[in-house]
Amino acid sequence: MTEAASLDVATRQAADVLASAARDHSPIAFASSFGAEDMVVLDIIARNALPIRVFTLDTGRLPQETHDLVDRARDRYRTPIEVYVPCAERVETFVRDHGTNPFYESVSLRQQCCNLRKSEPLARALAGASAWITGLRSAQSVTRQEVRVYGFDDVHGLLKISPLADWSEDDVWSYLRANRVPWNALHDRGYPSIGCAPCTRAVEPGEDVRAGRWWWERPDQKECGLHRRPIVVREASRPPASESEVLQ
Repeated sequence: MTEAASLDVATRQAADVLASAARDHSPIAFASSFGAEDMVVLDIIARNALPIRVFTLDTGRLPQETHDLVDRARDRYRTPIEVYVPCAERVETFVRDHGTNPFYESVSLRQQCCNLRKSEPLARALAGASAWITGLRSAQSVTRQEVRVYGFDDVHGLLKISPLADWSEDDVWSYLRANRVPWNALHDRGYPSIGCAPCTRAVEPGEDVRAGRWWWERPDQKECGLHRRPIVVREASRPPASESEVLQ
């Protein structure tokens, strides 16, 4: 099978996963950080006119390039993109007590910042949903090796669907280029993974794709709390019929 044919198969499979999710688990939401993988998912959703709500988290510390891409995506796909922001009062208290950039001081303070700016808004964004879609891939980092297409997020009590779980980095970029999907300008400057500006840097050739995220921490600590290790479905090729099946 040629590389193009293989990508076509992977794309159809991802589209089938998303279509099944929209049909069987409504209301469903796609949480997009507008990274490369999320742009693939957004493009597939838009091309297939799937009834999936799209939202993003504006932490208040995102790089301008990410905001620019959100605007480009709105213009291209003509789809509503809901934006959730952190509680201003809680952020003000945190900054007053700990300073502007306390996340460099300890893992605990970094996790508190991520909780305020990401986890709490995510919980509000997912309220009322039956399932949520992510752009996670199992090959992204050591903290994501257990990612499968179907999992259950016991923090939010939702089915968690990652249609690109088995995709490679090359798959993602082949799709973006073949379909002329816009991507974050920082990707062209050595940023394979993009989060908040003060917590993201460019990586050196050969480094892990998430080496630029919270680079001062150990690799096994590099998660913000949005994606805890999921309880996975044993048969990832088919969607679970119920939560009980996921938990078996």
